Amino acid sequence: MAGNRTFTMVKPDAMAAGNMGNILQKIEQSGFRIAALKVTRLSHAQAGAFYEVHKERPFYGELVKYMSSGVIAAAILEKNNAVEDFRKLIGATDPAKAEAGTIRKLYAKSIQENAVHGSDSDDNAKIEGGFFFSALEQF
Repeated sequence: MAGNRTFTMVKPDAMAAGNMGNILQKIEQSGFRIAALKVTRLSHAQAGAFYEVHKERPFYGELVKYMSSGVIAAAILEKNNAVEDFRKLIGATDPAKAEAGTIRKLYAKSIQENAVHGSDSDDNAKIEGGFFFSALEQF
């Protein structure tokens, strides 16, 4: 059964470009409810821990450096079929391949600077949301 929560981050490139408000508005207009939200900055160690699953991948070091390079907005989103619907809303990792109207098509600069993170499964959404938010911070 598909879950009703997912996790997202507005990445440093989109934050620096002033697109947080536009992205959050698009998320809400697409039927998602924001159940938790915070603006923060990941340390190198925190970014490394968050992306630990990719530690053996060749892009890991650059990803950690990038994700700790600036402010991010972390959010837990709620909607029926949340993970799948959010993945459709954000579009392909490569903004050049993303469908028109998706968040990445509108706001991403490149494959790495792709504006937003979105959980790829219900299990990862729970883990990723728990990385940033305690139960008391989720509404």
